[in-house]
Amino acid sequence: MSAAGSGAKGTRGRARATSKRDDPAAEAFLAGLALVKRNPALAALDAEVCRTRDCALSPRHGLAAVDSNGRIHVHPDRRAEPADWAWALAHCLIHLGFGHVPAGQERRHQPDRVERAARCAVVNRFMLTLHIGRAPEDHPVTFPDGDEEQLTARWRTTGVPAAHEHRGTAGDAADQVLVPWPHWSTPPDWQLAFAHALTRAMSAAMDVAGGRRDTLTGELHGRQPWERALSWFISSYPLLGGIASGIKLVADAELTRANGIAIAAVDATLGEIYVNPLRRLEDDEWRFVLAHEMLHAALRHGDRRGARDPYLFNVAADYVVNGWLVEMGVGTMPEGLLYDPELKDLSAEEVYDRIVTDARRMRRMATLRGKGTGDILGEPLGGRPTDHVDLDEFYRRGLVQGFDLHVSGERGLLPAGLVQAIRALSHPPVPWDARLARWFDEYVPRPEAVRSFARPARRQASTPDIPRAGRYFPPEETARCTFGVVLDTSGSMSARLLGKALGAIASYAQARDVPAARVVFCDAAAHDAGYLPPTEIAGRVRVRGRGGTVLQPGVDLLQRAADFPPTAPVLVITDGYCDALRLRREHAYLIPDGASLPFTPRGPVFRLR
Repeated sequence: MSAAGSGAKGTRGRARATSKRDDPAAEAFLAGLALVKRNPALAALDAEVCRTRDCALSPRHGLAAVDSNGRIHVHPDRRAEPADWAWALAHCLIHLGFGHVPAGQERRHQPDRVERAARCAVVNRFMLTLHIGRAPEDHPVTFPDGDEEQLTARWRTTGVPAAHEHRGTAGDAADQVLVPWPHWSTPPDWQLAFAHALTRAMSAAMDVAGGRRDTLTGELHGRQPWERALSWFISSYPLLGGIASGIKLVADAELTRANGIAIAAVDATLGEIYVNPLRRLEDDEWRFVLAHEMLHAALRHGDRRGARDPYLFNVAADYVVNGWLVEMGVGTMPEGLLYDPELKDLSAEEVYDRIVTDARRMRRMATLRGKGTGDILGEPLGGRPTDHVDLDEFYRRGLVQGFDLHVSGERGLLPAGLVQAIRALSHPPVPWDARLARWFDEYVPRPEAVRSFARPARRQASTPDIPRAGRYFPPEETARCTFGVVLDTSGSMSARLLGKALGAIASYAQARDVPAARVVFCDAAAHDAGYLPPTEIAGRVRVRGRGGTVLQPGVDLLQRAADFPPTAPVLVITDGYCDALRLRREHAYLIPDGASLPFTPRGPVFRLR
């Protein structure tokens, strides 16, 4: 809000000059104006002040009146205390913020006496909560319930109570004046501006209470705009507040330059969002950017792509996420981001199927990281080590609980696709090892041990006088309760994948008392390791062969082996870079998550995570 002379800014110097020595009225007025500016919600309305002697709208028996163009006309010579001026100016500004004098280019009928009284009553009632300035001595203490329209309708029937007659700031004249908007531009929306200002003021008050800000009008302890945006989610947006509380922002100019990050990127495994500190965006735009990256991480778009092209799936997910955020009104979308209203209500997989037919053009599209590169990171930047923390539970819990708070607090409708994705998170898929265990339970029976005095029990030494039968599995049980493993040991298989797969199989077999499993290592040729106890499968086995990948010889070796039961199932462990396989018995595949087989499998496929 600015103080001005005639009109607005034409004689601002005159108002300041007269206030220096011989104009106590101007000094008191400017002091009251300064009190109002301390309130961030009122200061954001950016109204102008007219304090000239020849102003036709200046009240003759009051302090101030406000017009619909956002100008407050004050009495040029009226003497009042700064607190009285602050109350009058705040009263006029709230008329603007409540939409009592909306800006418009057409000529309108002026509000009558009853309408003005009802609006002033609502404004004065609201000012009791602001504690700005000092109300007149005869100001009403109690106020009737109802909004402007309800009070106007009631008082047209019963008459305006004496306590609320002439309770504006212009004496017995009108303090609300409708004038035509004199500009060719679109008239401002004072009510919307005031609502946004109140929201920011409430957020600032929460920051003060939480120690993140010294004063309502001060900056956030040197915080950057992306930090303020993240703080806003924690304090004001419950849907993503839980995710924001666990996300770490990394603003490193050198790191973003070296990795080509134009605006931002996210690493869901580390729980980090990388922002380019050299990129200048407004706070609302940073909110959009952070919400975009948090949804990528929380919905695990990097893990959901499977065997799809990583960049094209990133582009598809961007279209979906940006559409959701625009529909929800979270922040302001920066220019140049991927957005197409025709893709509304489609999943990332469905969008991918559409855009993959025009892959050449789509590869020229830009994500938040830049053109031709995805903002969903698959590997840590700069070779930074990870702690291999699985954040699935954190993202799932944060988004599901945030959704519950959003719905229970009636914070607005959410896109159907986002609601469906969040509900899917609340029912996670069965882990691969549990599904694998079910498969073993179905096709690998539990062996039945036999007791025989020919094999003394291990406790026999403690009771030499009491014979105890030992427990063992006869050869026929080994043949009945076993399975085969064809293990891809080619150069493309990582040691981590081999260890995790063999460890899972060994732990299951040992827990189910499987005596031994028939293991065949395969690269360019088959290497039969024979029957191995569970303890040796993951521990003392030396993996042989590091050449090409031909698995059919290993499968044929098992199918032709005379000592391998014809009913025993076969588990093939590979990374997917193999030839087509032909199996004539029950079988399954264990492959890394994100990999695919070059043929249509007939048996179940378990994806190792």
